[in-house]
Amino acid sequence: MKLPATPLLLAALFALSPAVQAQAHGHSHDHGSAEAPASLHLNAGKKWQTDAPLRGAMGRINGAMVRALPRIHQERFSDADYAALATTVNKEVAYAVEHCKLDAEADAMLHLVIADLLAGAEVMQGQEGTARHDGAVKVVKALQAYGNYFAHPGWKPAQG
Repeated sequence: MKLPATPLLLAALFALSPAVQAQAHGHSHDHGSAEAPASLHLNAGKKWQTDAPLRGAMGRINGAMVRALPRIHQERFSDADYAALATTVNKEVAYAVEHCKLDAEADAMLHLVIADLLAGAEVMQGQEGTARHDGAVKVVKALQAYGNYFAHPGWKPAQG
């Protein structure tokens, strides 16, 4: 049975092992390690390379957060607004997963950022029993980490 590639299905894949994550990201070969990296780090002192699909998806997530933050800070963001923002994050992560092609090491680093984006989206959907605002904070921190570790010309992350 073939399942549709929905954002929730892709989010579930990212909760699985690194090997399954690699396959979901379009990689069928062994990256030389069965374990995901423990934390983000630079590529020999330089930012990891990105591609146009990844930069587009991350830019759209960042733009959505920039537009949402004023209302979030004013406590004028409803549960429905948080759910819609989470849907945007999930949709763009799914797009990046389907379309970006990074080398194995950069891909492993990206998975750490994506895990935080998806975790933030889940909280914004109200599925963690935590304040939805905390999910937005997690997404903003993931966007800041992306900018610190990935080469994205002109990147200006949303400021929480």
